[in-house]
Amino acid sequence: MAAKKDPWQTPAMRQYKTFKDRHTDCVLFFRMGDFYELFGDDAELAARTLGITLTQRSAGLPMAGVPQHSVDGYLRRMIEAGHRVAVCDQIEDPKDVKGVVERAVTRIITPGTLVEESLLADGEANTLGAIAFLEDGDNPGTRVALAVVEVSTGVFTILETSAAEVPDELASRSVRELIVAETATGDPPPRAQAVSASLGVALTTRPAWEFRFDEAMRILCDHYGVSSLEGFGLADDDLAIPAAGAIIRYLRAAHAMDGGAASDTEKARERFREHVGERSLAHLAPPKRENDSKHLQLDAQALRSLEIERTIKPTGQDEADGSLSSLFSSRSSRCVTPMGRRLVREWLRRPLADIDAIGARHSCIRTLVGDRVLGEELAEVLSRVQDVPRIVARVALNRASPRDVVALGRSLVVIDVLAECLEGAPAFARVWEELISCREALSPIAARIERECVDDPPSHLREGGLIRDGIDAELDEARRLQRDAGEWLAEYQAQLVEQHDLPSLKVGYNKVFGYYIELPVAQARRAPDVFTRKQTLKNAERYITPELKSFEDKVLTAGERAVTREQALFSAMCVAIREQASTAGVFANAVAEIDVLRCFADRAVLRGWVEPEFVDKPGVLDIKEGRHPVLEELLGSEFVANDIELGDENGSLALITGPNMAGKSTYIRQVALITLLAHAGSFVPCQSARLGLCDRIFTRIGADDALHRGQSTFMVEMTETARVLHGCTELSLVILDEIGRGTSTLDGLSLAWAIAERLAGIGDQTAPRPRTLFATHYHELTSLSDRHPELVRNLHVQVREFRDEIVFLHRVASGAATASFGVQVARLAGVPGNVIERARELLESLRVSHAEVDHQHVPEPKTSATSQMGLFTEFIEHPVVGELRELKIESMSPLQAFDELRRLTDRARKATSSEESWHERE
Repeated sequence: MAAKKDPWQTPAMRQYKTFKDRHTDCVLFFRMGDFYELFGDDAELAARTLGITLTQRSAGLPMAGVPQHSVDGYLRRMIEAGHRVAVCDQIEDPKDVKGVVERAVTRIITPGTLVEESLLADGEANTLGAIAFLEDGDNPGTRVALAVVEVSTGVFTILETSAAEVPDELASRSVRELIVAETATGDPPPRAQAVSASLGVALTTRPAWEFRFDEAMRILCDHYGVSSLEGFGLADDDLAIPAAGAIIRYLRAAHAMDGGAASDTEKARERFREHVGERSLAHLAPPKRENDSKHLQLDAQALRSLEIERTIKPTGQDEADGSLSSLFSSRSSRCVTPMGRRLVREWLRRPLADIDAIGARHSCIRTLVGDRVLGEELAEVLSRVQDVPRIVARVALNRASPRDVVALGRSLVVIDVLAECLEGAPAFARVWEELISCREALSPIAARIERECVDDPPSHLREGGLIRDGIDAELDEARRLQRDAGEWLAEYQAQLVEQHDLPSLKVGYNKVFGYYIELPVAQARRAPDVFTRKQTLKNAERYITPELKSFEDKVLTAGERAVTREQALFSAMCVAIREQASTAGVFANAVAEIDVLRCFADRAVLRGWVEPEFVDKPGVLDIKEGRHPVLEELLGSEFVANDIELGDENGSLALITGPNMAGKSTYIRQVALITLLAHAGSFVPCQSARLGLCDRIFTRIGADDALHRGQSTFMVEMTETARVLHGCTELSLVILDEIGRGTSTLDGLSLAWAIAERLAGIGDQTAPRPRTLFATHYHELTSLSDRHPELVRNLHVQVREFRDEIVFLHRVASGAATASFGVQVARLAGVPGNVIERARELLESLRVSHAEVDHQHVPEPKTSATSQMGLFTEFIEHPVVGELRELKIESMSPLQAFDELRRLTDRARKATSSEESWHERE
């Protein structure tokens, strides 16, 4: 019996294995004709992920494939599913090859390296990060250097931070993929794995030598063509250089700039270079060190709790709909350019903490609010601008299409119009100067594209059709030969007839013999010497001439020559664009800034937002008739506006009580969002706002767990609370919701009390006193305001009771709530009636265990190490005692007094019995 043939031993499969062995961490898309094929485990994975048919190439070898013309959609789905993809293309024409076609990996697609328009959302940033752990004395690894690049736009940022702050930095910068140096075992560091798991960021390991300082320095200097980084404002011993160098090396590999052919021969490398063309990262700006002190810090929890970019919705719903950023993509007031849509998200994720910079933005908005004609003109002009930075990135990486280049030309043309619009607006002086500085370099490119390219370009250059007639003589000749061959032949025929007196001469063509001159036999005897016999027929002779042969060669290759010439002209145009990549980036940034400021102004006009006032008092937070920006959009005039006053004589901590569903969480989020918008440079939804500068916004809202880290809901709550207490300063804004509800009543109340005291600075004069909004159901805490009115104030959400019903007024007023109305809310939620009635009975009997705190007996915080009595040892009073105190015995008859005494005695006995049972359960 013949041995079974190994399906992996055919030439094509051996070639496939070569590439797969080089890219074991990628799913390999292998070009074969009009399809990209996948084999083995990759085929099975793709079939599950993409829902495509799984077949077999031969017995025992799974195979799946996708059409070449629609591959981008499948690539996007693979990336979204968390996979890396290596794309292997044919770099030879199969018609010219006997045997296996030469192939090469022409790109590696990962979550952080996308540049293709079809793989990116135009309104969202898509960034790649790299971290290098730094030595820090006795605590190595507690500090990290972070490099962040948005490949599709060229923005390159470096910074240093603590290891604990890394998740927040990655979240605020929309990092999709993180590069780290592998450990000795080849695995990523455990800390990096934890960050990846918590944020859902793809994690990629690279050899540790790529993070060595000398290697990183060498590749950075080589890439930017410099001998030192000092010209970029970076010291040559900058601690972020290893991370920055590693990210450049990774991008070069991902975009196949160092070759990707199967064989390492010079011939294979030359074919590879011819196929992929000139690729570079010319659009990548030099690394810029960022100063965090100029930004208001939002950690990952704050971004999530405040729903800045995503709402907290069930999986499957549109998480962006209803977020803060969605307000600036709505039809009524939206950024009209892709750059603007990305920038507004960045401004909301990373607001400013610099009063001068904030004031500059407010000044621009004030100008546009006051001059609506200018705002409308800018909107019309900006609507003509396409995604300039991403087009330039595709040009640099040789992935641009003819439509990209024409769109770029149409975008650059608006420089003059924009500059003219803003020339008389002092608030926009800086942006106007940037536009003027770009004009000299970019206007010639715009004019060239407009002059040379057709108005309706093709999607690719496989058949030409981009360059106008009259631009290039060689291209015009090739096109004329294609288009006007018949006319030339007619002219040539007439010339020969007249020149040689051969009236029956004809010039013709067939697919077998090509072009020919035909003479009848009677005239063939007079054929001139310049005619060379080509074919003899029964009644005619056919000839060729050198001139006709030359014409034939030109015509038969004219189509190919025309396409080749167009590709050369297109490449030359791309080289010119690539040379001005950095200038185009400046123009794109100016356009994005104008777009966002115009969008902010539109929103201010539409909803009556006002300019906030910043004061030089860190604890001030004074908002009149504040509105939640997102809910206002949904509810309109039905939304109930509310005030908040903190700082000065109002204290720094507001305790907010009231029933569930009354609006406590909305209220505290609303204050945080107004503060955030003010720092982002926007006007804000209120009647007036007076704020002290803020350095961070901390949030602790809602119930969440981290079971994958072995943390319960309460553990997560306390971890986040600890971070607030350790990280807040007098410039911070803290919003807390229902602290302490995840444990027993007494434990939770004790913790909530102590946390409130710490944030208010009670008992510790050196502790920072951040502006704090503390929503709670622990009514006992409200006594803090009685004891420390200069530090704590009580607020409550108003409700009205009517016939055992409650009506939510959503109005916040001074003072403490009288009750939580939990049973009534449960009834509104549809809890069965018999359960509600039983709850009422239990509530009455359990009140003894939750009597209001007599603040005269609450111990003050101790500043010494001596012991103190328990929080609840002396202040609980039986409700019956209160009723006895209120009895008017002088107006009672003896019998009435006896009946009342018996009633109170029975009640006391029942309550005592219930209390004992409750304490046993506790």
